[in-house]
Amino acid sequence: MMTVTQKNSKEAITEFKVLERYNDSSLLDVELKTGRTHQIRVHMKYINHPVVNDNKYNKKTIDDKGQYLHAYYLSFIHPRTKQRVEFTTDMPDYMKTYINDRGGKYFG
Repeated sequence: MMTVTQKNSKEAITEFKVLERYNDSSLLDVELKTGRTHQIRVHMKYINHPVVNDNKYNKKTIDDKGQYLHAYYLSFIHPRTKQRVEFTTDMPDYMKTYINDRGGKYFG
């Protein structure tokens, strides 16, 4: 398990914006400025708001679908071609259902 610590650490910067708040969770837009192992999961746990259904960093799980963490957009410089590549994908239906069940307006 990774953790936030001042000792023997590498810089890891995560910016996030709260899109919606629910009684038991929130929908976030997260942008990574660095790319560290488990970065989003570690930082969310550190601020006492772990990723929903993350069985490594959150003791409470709700199903066997894995973390409710979705990258709808990824962009990086390809290591061989040195060209920027971009990918987008829709959020899985089970995540949309989770949000809608909490009164979310993003997928109504």
